[in-house]
Amino acid sequence: MSDVRTPIPSNGGDWLPKFGGLWKSQIEILKDKFSASIEEVMFPGDDPTDVPVVYVKKDSIIEVLKFVKDEAQFQYNFLADYTAIDEEAQPRFEVVYNLFSHSKFSRIRFKVRCGENEEMPTLIPVWIGANWAEREIWDMFGIRFKDHPDLRRILMDQRWVGHPLRKDYPLRGYQVFTTPEPIDPKLLQD
Repeated sequence: MSDVRTPIPSNGGDWLPKFGGLWKSQIEILKDKFSASIEEVMFPGDDPTDVPVVYVKKDSIIEVLKFVKDEAQFQYNFLADYTAIDEEAQPRFEVVYNLFSHSKFSRIRFKVRCGENEEMPTLIPVWIGANWAEREIWDMFGIRFKDHPDLRRILMDQRWVGHPLRKDYPLRGYQVFTTPEPIDPKLLQD
């Protein structure tokens, strides 16, 4: 059996030889600028991850993400994925930000640990497309986003009770609605 850290062929090849130097310099810059906000760093080759994973304190995540989006050494201008993980630990959730740089062709991942009833800051001022992703995270995990303009379900019926991607949600937690979901008249206005 191979170790999960063993490089495997992929459509991009082994990323560590291509981006390892860039990632190391970026991590050093982040540690220098945001030393009080960085909780942990996982690095490919040292840890079982494909790209660097930087754990950031919740109160600093927006500032850090703005920095890596705009600074010339980073230019992570694309929010490739934005989701959450239910760890069933304390704190319960990890909010995950997967970023891509179109100029450097590199990827990086940021994570924030979030407790059961804690609110996360909305990412919409940095990436407008975060709107729908935050609605999905709310819908599936129940994580609320402070200052989100329209935090409501996006995948599940508005009448649905619970959040289906939580690990404590019953595997057969079916909810059957015999009538269509009521339409909010405000959503039909121009």
